[in-house]
Amino acid sequence: MVISKIKIAIVDDKKLLREALVSNIANYKEIDIVLQASDGMGLLNDLAGLNVQDRPQVVLMDIEMPVMNGIEAVMIAKDRYPEMRFLMLTVFDNDDKLFEAIKAGADGYLLKDEKVSNIVKAIAEIVHEGGVPMSPRIARKALGLLRAKAETIEPATPAAEHEHLLSTREMEILNRIVDGLNYQEIGERLFISPHTVRKHIANIYEKLHVSNKASAIKVATQNKWFN
Repeated sequence: MVISKIKIAIVDDKKLLREALVSNIANYKEIDIVLQASDGMGLLNDLAGLNVQDRPQVVLMDIEMPVMNGIEAVMIAKDRYPEMRFLMLTVFDNDDKLFEAIKAGADGYLLKDEKVSNIVKAIAEIVHEGGVPMSPRIARKALGLLRAKAETIEPATPAAEHEHLLSTREMEILNRIVDGLNYQEIGERLFISPHTVRKHIANIYEKLHVSNKASAIKVATQNKWFN
């Protein structure tokens, strides 16, 4: 059985860093680097010249770049190519950059000091599981932003009722999601397989009427299910 590779693009204005990332990711046979660009405008121009089947599925996007920054590029590209996913890969972990990236449509947010293996896992998570991968430090910040926002919003009664629909195990897993753990880490913590974790998370999403981790965290936070 031939498993198709995940096509990606890498956008970073720092040539040495971009080339190092390309070199490291090239060691992973499940990834195919189809495009490189040094700024957001360069990415958009290159995408316009590609056939649909040749476009990247995931773009690793830096934030601060000349000509057009990563956040602006994501906002434009999301409108033109809604099926494309964008994983911010940056040194910035401040609230403003995180919030702007999420508003623009980023599908994940990792810091550049992440191991390459974690970056590759994040790419696969976005494509195969519809996940929203974040570095632990970023996940904590995102949770903090959601909590701050939740304090100004009345808890939604219909969503609050869903708490009683979740099993004890599902509540445990949702708690770990709020903590920023990935499927593998949740499985190790609860002594179950990642496959079982995925099944539980699918049930959680269905019961909460959400489609991704960020939305599940938002429901849990707004209803103050966890401290």
